Amino acid sequence: MKISTKGRYGLTIMIALAKKHGEGPTSLKSIAKDHNLSEHYLEQLIAPLRNAMLVKSVRGAYGGYMLGKDPETITAGDIIRVLEGPITPVEIIDDEEPAKRDLWIKIRDAVKEVLDSTTLEDLANYEGDGAQDNYMFYI
Repeated sequence: MKISTKGRYGLTIMIALAKKHGEGPTSLKSIAKDHNLSEHYLEQLIAPLRNAMLVKSVRGAYGGYMLGKDPETITAGDIIRVLEGPITPVEIIDDEEPAKRDLWIKIRDAVKEVLDSTTLEDLANYEGDGAQDNYMFYI
């Protein structure tokens, strides 16, 4: 399963809003600036998130967006499903060999489990060690 920029940027918006949860509305302009993203593209992503009631909009000079629910009740799976559609890493075909079909189902269920057990609060409060393995391949 490959998450597109819609899913990636949607998570970025939601994490930014979760970090400001309880502080009032946040503008997309400030999120775009902080993360060096296109404000116009973020505007396209916020509509489905608002329609799913994951975010609320506040109009006015000091308006912007805020989470529609508490960050501990919104999962990464909720966000990805709204922006990317159903979570199906591999299309499961009924007449496929049972061993392969069961493998695809296990992969799908594992991906769903990770996305559905990771809350927005987990992502907003994440403090990794900052180390990332970068592999260099020489041919």
